[in-house]
Amino acid sequence: MVVKSATKKRLIELGVSDEFAHKLATDRNMADIKAMPADDVAKILGIAKDSESFTKVMQIIAEQGNRRSRNKRSKKITISSKAIDEFDRPEATSRFNPLNHELVPHQELLGEANISEQEQYDLEKEELLPWGLEELDEDGKPRLAKELLPKVLISDPVVQAIKEACELLDNATLAANPEHRPLAAGWIADRVLKVKRHSKSAGTAVAYRLIVEGS
Repeated sequence: MVVKSATKKRLIELGVSDEFAHKLATDRNMADIKAMPADDVAKILGIAKDSESFTKVMQIIAEQGNRRSRNKRSKKITISSKAIDEFDRPEATSRFNPLNHELVPHQELLGEANISEQEQYDLEKEELLPWGLEELDEDGKPRLAKELLPKVLISDPVVQAIKEACELLDNATLAANPEHRPLAAGWIADRVLKVKRHSKSAGTAVAYRLIVEGS
């Protein structure tokens, strides 16, 4: 059995865990995965269909299928069909996603999109512990001095791509469960972005950025 590296990389970029991406990409490309029944996906991943992990993976797969149906394939040929098959190139969309560019480092939101303020604080506190950002506010309550982090505007193309992907998944969850609490307007402001840069010589470097509405 052969794991298609391009497919695995694509799945990880979309938010699938490394373990699940490895299993799904074994002898399959993205087209094969999108055509798989839910029962087969659950069996391959080794998880229950009612689990949160399974729901998230299926939402990601469904979103890719919906995206393809909304966009017409260009008739202009810029690369041979043979080369497309060899590199297992993800389907093109009419809108450029900066996260798919090879020169853009992997970036992800720190924590799930729809979490409580306390969950967000606890997660960010643990992740940013080496930087010693926790301090006491004027009322003597603990806070994180996230304003000391490098900043990125909410209008940044990468932030917008992440925001739209999270909101798409959240809308799918709401459609499946009317009691789900949807994301609030402006929810991504003051969240932390985790940036991973990979280098063959230096390994993996991790950095953090604070998402802000203005400079």
